Parts: sequence; C-alpha cells; structure tokens
Amino acid sequence: MSSTGGKTPPALDVDALLDDPRTKIIVCCGSGGVGKTTTAAALGVRAAERGRDVVVLTVDPARRLAQSMGLSELDNNPRKIEINGDGELHAMMLDMKRTFDEIVEAHADPDRAKQILANPFYQSLSSSLSGTQEYMAMEKLGQLHRSGAWDLIVVDTPPSRNALDFLDAPERMGRFLDGRFMKLLAAPAKTGGRFGVKVISAGFGVFTGVLNKVIGVQLLRDVQTFVAAFDTMFGGFRERAEKTFKLLQTPGTAFLVVAAPEPDALREASYFVERLAAERMPLAGLVVNRVHEPAADTLSGGGTTTSRNDLLSAARAQAAAETLEERGEHTLTAALFRLHTDRMQLAAREERLRDHFASTHPSVPVTAVPAQAEDVHDLDGLRQVGEDLAAPTAPPTAA
Repeated sequence: MSSTGGKTPPALDVDALLDDPRTKIIVCCGSGGVGKTTTAAALGVRAAERGRDVVVLTVDPARRLAQSMGLSELDNNPRKIEINGDGELHAMMLDMKRTFDEIVEAHADPDRAKQILANPFYQSLSSSLSGTQEYMAMEKLGQLHRSGAWDLIVVDTPPSRNALDFLDAPERMGRFLDGRFMKLLAAPAKTGGRFGVKVISAGFGVFTGVLNKVIGVQLLRDVQTFVAAFDTMFGGFRERAEKTFKLLQTPGTAFLVVAAPEPDALREASYFVERLAAERMPLAGLVVNRVHEPAADTLSGGGTTTSRNDLLSAARAQAAAETLEERGEHTLTAALFRLHTDRMQLAAREERLRDHFASTHPSVPVTAVPAQAEDVHDLDGLRQVGEDLAAPTAPPTAA
C-alpha cells in the first residue's frame, strides 16, 4: 500500500480552470528551475486556443518564452502571438526598472518625475534593491488587471532562492519606502516653523554626521534629494501593496504551485501550499513537471520476452541483466535491461516523493507532466505541454 494510505490525490482539471470565466488570474509559482515559465506559456496558449483573451507575463531573463512563441524578444509591452483558435494571446516580459519608472511617471507631476528619474539613488534602487523584481511583477499584474484588456492573466513569478519571496515583496517594498528611515530623511523638508526647524536640524545634523561617515557624503545627498522628491509617493506604494495582496486573495485568482519530482522542489512546494493557506489565497493545485514514467510495457531479446507484470521491481530487471552478462550473451539486451532498471528506479523514486507530498496535503489537486524528449522551443511544443497538463493523471502505483 502507498504511503498515502491508499488514497489517490484529486486530479487537477486544468481545462475546467482555464474555461471558467470566473478565473481572471493564474499565478504560476514555485522554486527556480522547475518549469514555471514553460507552464505559464503552455497555459496561455491552451486558454487562448480554447477561446480566452490571454496575456502571459513572464520574468524569465532567458527569453525562452519569446523564442517558443516565435518572437525575437519580449519587452514591457504586451505583444500579440498568432495562434489557432477563437481567443487572443499576448505575451510580455517584465522590465523591472521600466515598470518602476512608469509608477513614478504616473504618480508624480512631470517636473518631480524628471527629478526622481535622474536621481542616482533612485536609479540604483529601481535596478538592484532586493525584492524590487518581485514587487514590480505584482505591480505590473495590477496594471494589467486594471486595464481590463484581457479576461485571463497568466503570471510566471520571478525565480527566487525562496519561492515565497514574491508574496512578501509588496509589503516589504511598501514598508521600506514608507518606513521610519525614509520619513526621518524627509523630516527637515516637512517641518514648519523656525523653532521646529532649529530643533529638527540640530538632531538631524548629528544623525547625518554619523551617516556621512558610514555611507559617504555624496550618497547621503542623493538619498536626501530622492526622498524629498519622492515624499508624496510614499503612501501610494503601501496602498498599492495592500491592493495587490487583496487581489491575490480574490476568488478570481488561482495559484498553481509548480514543482519538479525532486526533494527540494517538492519541499518548497509544500511550504508554498501551507503559506497560501495561511494567507487565504486560492490554491488551484500542484503541477509536477518532468515526471519520468515507467518504461515500455515489454522488453524482449535473446529469445526472452519479459512483460511489465514480471518486471514490477527494478531488482528483477537488474537480475535479468546480470544473468545475461554472466553468460556473455545478448550484450545489447543486457544493456537495455540496465537502462530499464535505471528508468524504473527513477520512476519509483519520483513516485515516492509525489506520494509523500500527497500524504501531507491530501486535498491538493495534482497533475503530472511527463518529461519532454527535448526542450520546448515552439508553439507546437507548448501545445503538447498544455495537452499533458490537461490530461488525467494516472494514480500512483502502490509501493
């Protein structure tokens, strides 16, 4: 009996999710290197060809999405992809700095926006601050949602060391830009009255004297100039962060946790499922990519035909290979048995990992996508992944 106590996890009905007009946003999340970008693209293609008007937002710097969709590149503006079907498909790749610039241009008057965009501290902040990419991905999601131009948005979340970073990023960015440190730097410009200015200036002089020694005079001046120009926008970042978080909690949003059949990836997926539940965010299910299925039903050679029923364990296949090798017969057949053994052991190992996840999260719907023979590099490849995503997942074999 399997470790799930004989219970099969519910199957994830991908087509029902894509076809449901109430599904407005699908967020593909998980640790890095598990196929989130390919999954997001395949979902977008399948949804569009089934009649939805879709935009896929990716943050993948490798530009694989553009290549697989027949484009030389993607940028911060949605580009239309020619597909088969009644819907429409657009795709775009997040430009972190350009999105930050758009926020400044939209929420500051032209003169102040120009001053902010030219500020060296802002230029560094918008390009390299930890969490900026995750925050801007969610900011762009909000922009796309408010536009109303598409009835489905598919988001490929940023590759992070910690798959939970993008959930924390809006609050973390808002907290930084609206925090005490920034408010303190802005205090002299906001204090009224001569007495107040003298008091604040005296205390601030001590404070800035220390900072001058720590970070340098020019950088401090750049920071103070940035804060003075940026001051009226502080509250807006926190407000938008809260709205983004609430958008992610709405019933029209569906999270798909993407993982590979590997211990670290499934452990991260487990953390993510638990975090989504804690934040009351709607989880649609788990996608397990690159699953290796058991080898062919029959292996034959050397006058011997072995059915899959007779090869339920890798040990039997290995024993068959050893027997042929000892006899010095049918070398090719022995090698095939060895390959078959390796494949069975890999499939069994992956199955145990999936089974363990199901035992921990028995109510989470699951779909498994077989490992592809080659990298996905065109629309046909994405269509195949979409078909695999939507295909019923066979229940795990009892261990």
